[in-house]
Amino acid sequence: MSLARIGRVFLIAAAVTLSHAALASSAYARPTVEVAFVLDTTGSMAGLIEGAKRKIWSIATSILDQNPDADIRMGLVAYRDIGDDYVTKTYDLTTDIQDLYANLLQVRAKGGGDWPESVNEALDVAVNKLKWTTNNDTRRIVFLVGDAPPHMDYAQDTKYETTLKVAKQKDIIVNAVLAGAARDTERAWRDIAQRGDGRFIAIPQDGGQVVIIETPYDEEIIILQNEINKTVIPYGPRALQKHTENKTRQLSEVAAAAPASASDMASYINKRAKLSSEAVTGGGDLVSDVASGGKKLDSVKDDELPDSLRKLSMKDRSDELNKQLATRKSLNEKLTALVAKRDVYVAAQRDKAPAKASSFDREVEATLKVQLKK
Repeated sequence: MSLARIGRVFLIAAAVTLSHAALASSAYARPTVEVAFVLDTTGSMAGLIEGAKRKIWSIATSILDQNPDADIRMGLVAYRDIGDDYVTKTYDLTTDIQDLYANLLQVRAKGGGDWPESVNEALDVAVNKLKWTTNNDTRRIVFLVGDAPPHMDYAQDTKYETTLKVAKQKDIIVNAVLAGAARDTERAWRDIAQRGDGRFIAIPQDGGQVVIIETPYDEEIIILQNEINKTVIPYGPRALQKHTENKTRQLSEVAAAAPASASDMASYINKRAKLSSEAVTGGGDLVSDVASGGKKLDSVKDDELPDSLRKLSMKDRSDELNKQLATRKSLNEKLTALVAKRDVYVAAQRDKAPAKASSFDREVEATLKVQLKK
């Protein structure tokens, strides 16, 4: 099954927009890292977009490795131009990286043709419409990624100079990633990066060579994560339960098309589980929500429980949750050891590889490494 097909199947099942935050909250305040990509999705960006689909999990993991205690929220503003299928399409900042990944799989490069694009509107949406966290212990970062300059002749647009003043007030860093070598775009991108207190990054038009490193541990990692997913107990409204059930199957579907991406996904979830006990991202799993302190079992209404729990007494429900949590912890201990070996293997393979031209994923990861330390 192709990655595109995986995304379609997952999103059809999740057609209802759901707020997981209403069902689970963090047991204690954590630092927050928020990263949004403002991505040109016109036809010339096809190669870069396909590469981004393969590397989004490794980018998320690179954030987590530097900030293991943080809540990580990622979002996407896809943009084209007036006259295309859409001008902007927004996927808000979320801890549910599985949902974001499924949405990214649906993004297609299409349209364009008149060169300038609606960059101004896209940046305005990213800075002013995304739901950025307002507390002080948050790092907020935007990556503008495109190959064509902004339309400066659209009277209705808020020009990027104004938007970037707001970004500075909100403590949002704005980086500008240039795909290709267009001089007029480079001038605008350098100005945007400077005004946004960010970095100007030049990469090849197709995003550069995305290095996919398969490891001897991938197969066993995927098997273990699939076993962990069997410990998930979906709860909440029926639509949310169905949505959570589909997440437990997403890993297997990704593995059939892209084993390295599935292993990246499992590695990210395993590292998150050290704090949250989660097996899927974004909430909706009673085991992790109760274990993390975000939900009390006796506060869940009977009609929000799956049939397997609803017929049990409160004591038996608690016993079942504890059983699944114990199984999950045991499996995660094995998985943590494998993920550590995988990390060492991947690092060694990267060190052996000859120096290559810059690429989207490597430049984003390198930029985050610097900006998240500040």
